[in-house]
Formats: sequence, structure tokens, C-alpha cells
Amino acid sequence: MKHILMIATGGTIASKETGEGLAPAISSDELLACVPEVAQVCSVDTVQPFNLDSTNVHAPHWLEIASIVEKNYSRYDGFVVTHGTDTMAYTAAALSYLIQNNAKPVVLTGSQKSVYSRDTDARRNLSDAFLFCADDNAYGVRIVFDGSVILGTRAKKTRTRSFNAFSSIDFPAVAVMREGRPFYYIEGRKPQGEPVFYRQLNEKVFVLKMIPGLSEDIFDYLDTHCDGLIIESFGAGGLPDYNDNAFFKRLSHFISMGKTAVLTTQAEHEGSAMDKYAVGRKLRSCGRVLEARCMTLEAIVAKLMWILSFARGEEAEKLFYVPVERDIF
Repeated sequence: MKHILMIATGGTIASKETGEGLAPAISSDELLACVPEVAQVCSVDTVQPFNLDSTNVHAPHWLEIASIVEKNYSRYDGFVVTHGTDTMAYTAAALSYLIQNNAKPVVLTGSQKSVYSRDTDARRNLSDAFLFCADDNAYGVRIVFDGSVILGTRAKKTRTRSFNAFSSIDFPAVAVMREGRPFYYIEGRKPQGEPVFYRQLNEKVFVLKMIPGLSEDIFDYLDTHCDGLIIESFGAGGLPDYNDNAFFKRLSHFISMGKTAVLTTQAEHEGSAMDKYAVGRKLRSCGRVLEARCMTLEAIVAKLMWILSFARGEEAEKLFYVPVERDIF
């Protein structure tokens, strides 16, 4: 029988009505008691490092979860992380970079309704997470939600209310949960050797979403507060060349200070193609502008925070294009 550690962090799944709206208030042991059937397939210990609405979860919490996994890695066969849905995809991506060469499953799940709601999806999701985590072929960081098993680097929350809240962007789901077990679409090979844990992230990363008419004056802030800039551009990718190419000039200056810039697209599917249009090709003149291609925004943010915690310039560029858990291709 597999031995699994459940790491409870809050979210809707653990929320109760407070009179001022839902807020996390249910303990890890209470959550586990709602799925007694998992005792037939695994033994479970619980830990609760924090109990937060995931709107408040960011890099220090990602590092804390990774640290718990690292400290307990030899004692357990897998890990289930209960988490709010709003930033779950960011946490899953971050854990994919913080825990690499990982032969054990780290499974994130949550729900769109509290575990105590009459028509909740929480019990199914939590049960599926444990059943997947106990499977002999499971490994790596995955989100298990509404019967789908999604790579931690490919997940995005695409619905705010429906039970099928998460989608796997431009990559197939790893598996689906049916009749109490996973049916795999993709059967990868478990990594060999020891896992590699990273213990730092650089939060000085900014996402700039382009809108028509945006002023280049935004760089007055970016130049002094950011080490990494992610530009969410229009369509296939590019910058406006109005105001005498002001955006290009300011971006060139940003990069000349040893900072890292990444171009992505606001479109959810099919990724960027920076060389397709003139407004994209002109970015080549700005210096080292990285292209995210098919990566999700969540993965770009987490990967850049990971890389910039220890690398700059050419080294950062090389690392960005090295695939981790099929994040870029």
C-alpha cells in the first residue's frame, strides 16, 4: 500500500461561509475524512503549512510546499496538495521547476465548491487525486481535476464556475480518471536518479499586457523594479512602432541593463511567431528578446522566476529554451 502525504493549503475546497464571503476554514484532517474510501488504496498523513485563499499564494508559499516535499521525499511514495483553483496553475508550474527529475507524483487538486456543499465537486477531485497518486505509473507534478490529469506546466484555469475548470493548453492531458484508476493518453518514462530541488525564486518578474495605445512610459517603472519582463503582445507577437519606435527603444534600454525580456501572446492557443510580421521581426534589433512560443503564461512566469534566481544574460537564455516537463517545444 502506498504511503502519501497530503499538503493542505486552503482554497475553495477548504472554505466555509463567513458572512463576508467564502474563506478557508477547514482543516486537513477534516478534508481527508470526507474521502474515507482512499484508505483502501493508500495510507495518508496530513500537514497544513497554511490555509489561504489562493489569491494570496505566491513564491514564498511555492518554496514552502517544495521544501515540505523535499524534507519528506524519502518517507512517502507521493504527495497530494489541496489548493485554491485561482492560482493552482501557477503553483503547479512553479513546483515543476523547483522539483526536477522527480520520479514521484506531486498532485494538485481543489474544487469549485466547498467540500461541504451539497453538490460539490470536491470529493470526486480529492478521491481522484489520491487514486492517481497511488498509481504505479504516476510521477511528476500534475493537476487532477474533473477527471483530467494535466501536466503542471501545461495547465490553465479556463472557467471560473464550471467543474471542468482546467484545460491542458496545446498539449494532451496525461490521463483521464475512470472507474477509480487512470487511463493514460501519454505514458512517459519515470526519471532515473535523484531528484533535484531548487530553493530560490526571483519575484521581480512583471507581466506587461499590451493594449492599444499603451504608453512606453511604463518602462519608467519597469527599469527600476523588474529583473524579468514578460510582454503579452497581440496575435503572433510584436510591439507597436508608433511614437517614433519608442517602445523598441525603451525595451532595448531595459535589456541593455542586463535584464531579461520574453515575448508571448495574449492568444490562449497556438503560441507566438515573432518573425511572422514586421512588428515582431523588429524586436530582434532590441537585443536578447526570448520567445515563449507555446508556453502558458503560468509556466513563463514560474520559469523566469526560477532562472533569474541564479542566472542572467546568455545563461538565462539557454536555460529558458531547455524543456522542463514539456513546457516548451
